Amino acid sequence: MKSERIQEKLVYRLEEISRLAQLDPQVIASWEKEFPFLQAGQTAAGHKVFRQKDLTIILRIKELLEKKGYTLAGAKRKIEEEFGTRTLSAIHPDRLKKILVQVREQLKEVADLLEKGPK
Repeated sequence: MKSERIQEKLVYRLEEISRLAQLDPQVIASWEKEFPFLQAGQTAAGHKVFRQKDLTIILRIKELLEKKGYTLAGAKRKIEEEFGTRTLSAIHPDRLKKILVQVREQLKEVADLLEKGPK
């Protein structure tokens, strides 16, 4: 299905995504586990909803897997590259620890300033 024929909305229900992408809902659910950058939310009634960006990513994953012959891992790397959706698991643990230590130090500094109050 051509993406230019899809009416853009803020959110899509799982059933809409399934119909637009011509994919079984179970396939989309399995992709959610494989591609952590797919950001499905839930309505108060418990229905799964996706953003426009998620629909675009799902359509691109389908294209990479079905038409380009990518593996799931290859499609994940390609999507991360194209959409800038690098996941935390893609960051080396030592680098992540260093970043978290810096954030903690900055938060302590802010807390100390707030405790002292205005001058």
